[in-house]
Amino acid sequence: MVAKCGPRIIHHWEHRGRRNCDPWWENETEWHRGWKNLFPESCREIAHTAPDGEIHRADIKTPTGIYIEVQHSSITDAERTSREGFYQNLVWVIDGRPFRQNFDIYHMLPDPTSRLAQDLVWVKAARSMAGTSSGTFFRVSANQKYYPGVTKATLRGGLIEGLDRIKPEVEASYRGHHQYHWASPRKTWLDAACPVYIDFGDEWLVRLEVYDETGLRCVRLVAKRKFVHDAISEMRAEDIATRFYPLA
Repeated sequence: MVAKCGPRIIHHWEHRGRRNCDPWWENETEWHRGWKNLFPESCREIAHTAPDGEIHRADIKTPTGIYIEVQHSSITDAERTSREGFYQNLVWVIDGRPFRQNFDIYHMLPDPTSRLAQDLVWVKAARSMAGTSSGTFFRVSANQKYYPGVTKATLRGGLIEGLDRIKPEVEASYRGHHQYHWASPRKTWLDAACPVYIDFGDEWLVRLEVYDETGLRCVRLVAKRKFVHDAISEMRAEDIATRFYPLA
């Protein structure tokens, strides 16, 4: 404990090293330290002051102004939204190891901006529907004769096809997107306003995304090395891992 006897607040005792009693502080794990050590020391434990004088200490702040909060324990919706509003240019990295057995990553998806993707409506993959894990879809163009005028946003049935029929085309436009199923999800992360990356303990991160106008949720695999590089070089959190170029 450390004695705090300043002139502006009542004298009190403070826990040594606990982010100056920041209410957003959590016990630091080896996983936390491992993430912080991926960035220069000058980027770690950086205090941020809001216009109203509120102060919090971010796990990581990159030189370009992106804040990274690495989160091991569960948090409430209220705390998540408070942090997002406070930092704004924020990206979450959450420890997915405790729920890895509840998280299935399925078949690849084409780049959602590709011409191929504009013609496909994917059936949501789930553990309870084994066939969907290998990839099934409706093709808008092939179902016009059954549902004249149907669009990707309105097509929900018709002639169903499997990924095996278009696998080469999907592989050619692949940018890391996959279908997934999260049993008993931590729903606050599905509702997050800032980008969320899950770390399952290997060299890839899993970013939670919404794939297209059908509302299909998907994940995108992003190399940790790419994430760290972009977090230091990009100006906005949402631009991390959106540009495809080789790293030196």
